[in-house]
Amino acid sequence: MKSVAVKNGLIILAALAVIYDSASAQSPPVAPAPASLSFGVVVGQWARTEGPYIININSVDVNGKLDANYGNPKPLPFHAAEVVQEGNGLKLLFELRAGGYGGSTYTLNYDAASDSLRGVYDQVVVKQKFDVIFNRTK
Repeated sequence: MKSVAVKNGLIILAALAVIYDSASAQSPPVAPAPASLSFGVVVGQWARTEGPYIININSVDVNGKLDANYGNPKPLPFHAAEVVQEGNGLKLLFELRAGGYGGSTYTLNYDAASDSLRGVYDQVVVKQKFDVIFNRTK
């Protein structure tokens, strides 16, 4: 009797394995998550295409906080500097409160194809916005 119960149990387990295999074979494949850029790709020196303006990004932590400064042409601290994931890309946000800047901001997107930072400089003191491009310096 014990031998029959063991055999029945093995038959049931074998049947369940076949059902499981056929069900998983019919499931649609799971699409891989889209590739996203690492925050570290923005570390470096970036020169604005017009003017002597430089953004130096020394490092970035896992939360996106940037150790960065601004050169015009002397180095100035950023009040805030961070990078965030936006879709498959990266958005960088910088705020300047040093003398003459009064909270002016750069909102830039990393363009992987051209290895550049592109976006808008909002100069709040003169109440103007400028389209800007920063290229990585070698």
